[in-house]
Amino acid sequence: MRVIIRLAALAWRYPWQLLGAYLCLIGASVATLAVPRLLGSAVDHALSEEKMSALVALALAIVGVSALRGVLSYGLTYLSEAVAQRVAYALRNELYDKLQHLSFAYHDRQKTGDLMSKATADVDAVRWFIQLGLLRTVQLVVLLGGAAGLMLVVNWRLALASLVVLPFALWRFGALRLSLMQAWQRIQRLLGEMTTVLQENLTGTRVVRAFGAEEFEQAKFNAKAQAIADASLEASMLQATNSAQMGLTFAFALGIILLVGAAEVANDRLTAGELTQFIFYHTLIAMPMRMMGFVVNVISRAYSAGLRIFEVLDAASPVQEKPEAQELGRVRGYVRFDRVNFSYRDGAPVLEGISFEAKPGQVVALLGAPGSGKTSIVNLIPRFYDVTGGAVTLDGIDVRDATLASLRRSVGIVMQDVFVFSATVRENVAYGHPDASDGDVERAARIAQLHEFIASLPERYDSLVGERGVTLSGGQQQRLAIARSVLLDPPVLILDDTMSSVDAETEARLKQALAEVMRGRTTFVIAHRLSTVLAADLILVLDKGRIAERGTHRELLEHGGLYREIYELQLLPERELATAGGVDGHQTGDGRALPERRTPGGPRTGAQ
Repeated sequence: MRVIIRLAALAWRYPWQLLGAYLCLIGASVATLAVPRLLGSAVDHALSEEKMSALVALALAIVGVSALRGVLSYGLTYLSEAVAQRVAYALRNELYDKLQHLSFAYHDRQKTGDLMSKATADVDAVRWFIQLGLLRTVQLVVLLGGAAGLMLVVNWRLALASLVVLPFALWRFGALRLSLMQAWQRIQRLLGEMTTVLQENLTGTRVVRAFGAEEFEQAKFNAKAQAIADASLEASMLQATNSAQMGLTFAFALGIILLVGAAEVANDRLTAGELTQFIFYHTLIAMPMRMMGFVVNVISRAYSAGLRIFEVLDAASPVQEKPEAQELGRVRGYVRFDRVNFSYRDGAPVLEGISFEAKPGQVVALLGAPGSGKTSIVNLIPRFYDVTGGAVTLDGIDVRDATLASLRRSVGIVMQDVFVFSATVRENVAYGHPDASDGDVERAARIAQLHEFIASLPERYDSLVGERGVTLSGGQQQRLAIARSVLLDPPVLILDDTMSSVDAETEARLKQALAEVMRGRTTFVIAHRLSTVLAADLILVLDKGRIAERGTHRELLEHGGLYREIYELQLLPERELATAGGVDGHQTGDGRALPERRTPGGPRTGAQ
């Protein structure tokens, strides 16, 4: 009941609309209960052959009460829908806001499609609960209780005889509730899984086409869709079976009313009009009892949906902002790692004992094999994750003591996997700085060597780039991301394999632009190319989460360790290809020759 009570509390955020709906509900229910009473009196008046005026008055009263019931029912429908839509609107916004503020660690273990299902299908299930479950349940209870009470007042013997079926009906609803809850939990889970399959297919549509995997993807989607259809059919069958059983049960009760009622009329303990009332009241009782199956279905679905929604709303982000967190001003960019340890949720250490300093204006290159911890280091600076030991400081302030907004304004990131929004070029460049002037946007694009391309577009900066930037090449997306960070003007800049998707000519122009952008900023570069390593003030060579070597290019070559091995096996051949060399002897960055070395087992990569 905690989930249902919590869902009901969402509706009480709008008390006036909800109270208005309940007033309409009670009024419409009273009007509904009054009609059988008036009809019974009309029958008795007709049989007693009293004046026609009394019968006309009763007829007009029935019409008036029915009209009032129609007006109140309209008010109930309108207000219940208004409350339900407001709850759905607020709940979607709360979910979206929560997802925006949950850290990377949360999203790492979630499926995007499942989260989308929670924000759409599950919220819609809650809306149905507010409109039908929360309000209509009360209406059904009022009608059931009122009709049963009036039947007892008219003739308690006939009332007890007709209500003998109620215990069986209530037992059936209890069993139905449990079965439907289990069925809807399965359906909601399967909906999330199907949405995940759909989302992944649409996002990776180019890969699907390239590998001719359309039939495989179709079969995967069909399996999920079929499972949902089977589970939904099972829930419908449960509801249909219950409805049929209730129909038979109340038909049996109607037979009892007719038999016992005839005897009561014959013994002058009941009039014909009162028997008519009983029949109509029995119909009123049968209607909410049949509807109860539908309401139980709505409540069961809402319970399952509520569980999934509250899983998100109650999730504690591993990265929490302290109540007394301080706002960072314009920092100088002095970054320090002090004996930092880090691990993801599984507890396996990713970084161990990482200590180094990056002074304002310095370029720090991170080099190492895949999984060595390069990306993890740069993710700790803007606090996408929290350290599990030690501290990361910015200008002497622990990043955990700063507000997240001010910290991330101080750190610009050009990621390897660039994300481009379905918007204009201007909106994409100005993302994170929506108030930027047109001049600032153009200046950032010029620095990123993107302006000439934009100028060639039909609508220039107002051109749409398509979903996920499908109209842009990889290099253009990379330059757009650089322009985005340039516009932010951060003291600390992180470049994650920035040159991976640009051609040689663009790379040369981009290097010149980046040299200007990086001046005066603390820059971290996840390095792959020799030119990046040569320009670094500090090179950190990572191996299995530890700093194996550190120093400048010359110092590390002279040391003759892991860096020199990477240099000879990967970085130096790159230089030879760039110069179309193919010579036997290699040279260090300062011109000294290095002997030819052969290493069995093939080259070792430094890719991420």
